[in-house]
Amino acid sequence: MAENYYRKLKRLLLDAGCTFVRRNASSHETWFSPTTGKHFTVPDPCKRRHTANGILKDAGIKHKL
Repeated sequence: MAENYYRKLKRLLLDAGCTFVRRNASSHETWFSPTTGKHFTVPDPCKRRHTANGILKDAGIKHKL
């Protein structure tokens, strides 16, 4: 079974100062990054490491899972 990266991802986002904006109709959330000044989506569950790393990049976080 694939690992769920959502909890690790959420912790990294919060530690970087990103803020949760809203839960969308599907299983996705919208977040805001003060580093990049942009909104981005986070799936729950996030089962692919490549997706999690892409989200971190969108948030301006230089960390890899």
